[in-house]
Amino acid sequence: MNKTAIIIQARMGSSRLLGKVLEPLGDETVLWHVIKRAEAVDGVDIVCCAIPNTRDSDLVAKEAERCGAIVVRGDELDVLARYHQAAVEINAKIIMRITSDCPLIDPVICTRVLKLVKDGSADYACNNMPPSFPHGLDCEAFTFAALDRARQDAQQPYEREHVTPWIRNCSDLSHQNVLYSGDAVHHHRWTLDYPEDLIFFRTLFEHFQNLTTTAGMDQILDILKSHPDIQTINSMHIDRPLNSMMN
Repeated sequence: MNKTAIIIQARMGSSRLLGKVLEPLGDETVLWHVIKRAEAVDGVDIVCCAIPNTRDSDLVAKEAERCGAIVVRGDELDVLARYHQAAVEINAKIIMRITSDCPLIDPVICTRVLKLVKDGSADYACNNMPPSFPHGLDCEAFTFAALDRARQDAQQPYEREHVTPWIRNCSDLSHQNVLYSGDAVHHHRWTLDYPEDLIFFRTLFEHFQNLTTTAGMDQILDILKSHPDIQTINSMHIDRPLNSMMN
């Protein structure tokens, strides 16, 4: 195993916004934006979508393949096992985890987090312990060895459903966190869970005419600074937990 991979968890089911990753955003789907941003992360050999093997997620798998991602199907509820299965099938040595409801994931920030694991500085690295970036730019990277231990030793349903709690809490693994050094931005909500979030993204994308597909955090903050009303669209849902990727 020697590949560096981004594994994106994606599914059709969502209690708050069914089929959200297939919603159109600009000229493409939400999932397309996530995959293309993942492909732009430096040092990544392969982008994979780990999708439940349930019939209702067949459309998500088809869209992921259309977008150029490798698709691995696995257990719907045991997401940790699904991640491990995907890592084995694509021969991944280092894995970055992002979620499919974050269409603004920033390749530059992801690269910084990933580098900490690739250069041996950490077994696990992230950018949300504690959060300092907008909710929706969360990412985490870890070794296959750490993932393999979690797959064997994690027992709690919460640990199986959310992939990395066991790794994050394991005292004999080394951990690193990337912090944002500018003005506070962690209160921004750039993740897709509710109808208001979808309206937020679509309104924001109306101002993307002169930006690239992988426009970064600073460019998006500039848009929001010029159009502060956009931030209010989904502000009623801003209640960021400490470990936001655990949602």
